[in-house]
Amino acid sequence: MTEQQLPAWADPSVSPAALDAQGVSRRGLLRSAGLFGAAFALGGAATTPAVAAAGQGYGGEDPRLAYLVGDHHVHSVYSHDAKYTFSQLAEAAAEYGLDWMVFNEHSNFGHAHYGAAMEHKEILEARAANPRQLIFQGLEWYIPAAEHCTVFAAPGPHEVDLLTQFELAYDGKLLGYTEGAAGATDTARNEAHAVKAVKWLAEQRRKGYVDDVLVLANHPLRLGIDSPHEMRAWRDAAPEIMIGMEGAPGAQGAAIPGWRGNTSVRGEYENKPSAQSWAGYPANAYLTYGGFDWATATVGGLWDSMLAEGRLFSITTNSDNHRTVFDTWKNGDWPAGQNFDDTGKLPDPVNTDTPQAGSDFWPGQFSRTHVGVTRYGYRAVMTGLREGRVWLDHGHLLDGLEVRLRREHSNGRGVTLGGRLRVRKGEKLTLNITVTSTSRPNPQGILPELAHVDVIRGAVRGAVSDRDTWQAPDTKVVHTTDVSGRKGTYTLRVTVPVGDESFYVRLRGSDGNRHGTGYLGAFVDPHGPIPHDPGNGDPWADTWFYSNPIFVDVVR
Repeated sequence: MTEQQLPAWADPSVSPAALDAQGVSRRGLLRSAGLFGAAFALGGAATTPAVAAAGQGYGGEDPRLAYLVGDHHVHSVYSHDAKYTFSQLAEAAAEYGLDWMVFNEHSNFGHAHYGAAMEHKEILEARAANPRQLIFQGLEWYIPAAEHCTVFAAPGPHEVDLLTQFELAYDGKLLGYTEGAAGATDTARNEAHAVKAVKWLAEQRRKGYVDDVLVLANHPLRLGIDSPHEMRAWRDAAPEIMIGMEGAPGAQGAAIPGWRGNTSVRGEYENKPSAQSWAGYPANAYLTYGGFDWATATVGGLWDSMLAEGRLFSITTNSDNHRTVFDTWKNGDWPAGQNFDDTGKLPDPVNTDTPQAGSDFWPGQFSRTHVGVTRYGYRAVMTGLREGRVWLDHGHLLDGLEVRLRREHSNGRGVTLGGRLRVRKGEKLTLNITVTSTSRPNPQGILPELAHVDVIRGAVRGAVSDRDTWQAPDTKVVHTTDVSGRKGTYTLRVTVPVGDESFYVRLRGSDGNRHGTGYLGAFVDPHGPIPHDPGNGDPWADTWFYSNPIFVDVVR
């Protein structure tokens, strides 16, 4: 798609937060002009890479951004274990305010030989009919020796061919490369094949076969089979391609009280360690904390240990929609002699008027990933994800979040999420956190209220010698602001001192309903998210937001 400049009537000096403060939403403003589907720019120079080349300066004037809401993990009748038609999901996404979404169907031979091409035809038709939605085609890759990933490409003449070639050549399930247990005969080969797969995608982008392609690890600790050394290996193979992981899984409705039973956990994290699980994870790693994966929710944990290397690794959240809670549709019946392997597509669902089994919310109904962009378009969303301009919330906890780190007394815009600021020891920095509170009830009929904002800081020590390290001992919550009762748009200003070491800061906050001592102790995290009792995890009553980090590089 061509990405055009912002029309003359839109003033690029007005921030999205300011528009929200005036009661004008970004989406409403663009739709009122009939230009929501057009690409736009919000001013400022071209975006800078997340990691500057050696010898170059770092950041300081990141461009103004608008945030587009999306979901990179949605399944349709083109997945063997899902239920809904393409149009049902697209309509739901539009109802719940999504700007972009990725259909990442499960890999299998039926999908590779038949389903991917049929779905692509539907996607092309939908893009033409509804330019207000950015609809990506993707694949849920069974990583050799590990879990799943979302793989998706920018629209173009080769997007479906790229995904199909990748599926047949690198999918662990299709190849039988699933063994990942420590010491097993095939584990080293399978892990190496996963790295080779990421490098292959990077090569297709480099040579222009596709304009862009991204990979994100899905539900990384659900089974505990994504070891720290594997995640680092994927990232290091091509950090511009393998950009991050789900900070919070889908299936957030799994533990609604009285719904799926007394052993159910948000995210369907109901599995016990197996022979395939990495032995270094503690038993509690297989739970969700406030609906977030243990790797993300543990201050000083696995995510922080990767950030402490000074390298960006983004987080996201999504629906992982297969079967929506309380929905009344069931899968249709197969015609005689047909199955998924022969067709690549499930029969269309049938309405029963009786609630059916399910764990998921519709795309955008509960989980939202907000991506900062300077233009409206497919590649702009992918650029925003790659550069880490990302924050996420559950339950529509916030209407808006704008984060900027500036030198004290600076009049510039500063750097934002995913960015880097180069400073000298002894400088004083100010972290400006602009929050726009929720102005309308969420899909559950609740008006969410943010109770606190936490600033988390970690030292950057460089590459680790032990690739299976999952702790960052110098990361902790350093500042908490009680914002209970605050409404509208307001800015918190937090002083950030600069010492000898480079560091990063990231944000977290919640509705204040459920807190406890963090996994690594009260000194590290005195009021963090906690697991819920099995079968009693109402997601709407325990909502959080998280942001990506901002890095500060201290020079002498």
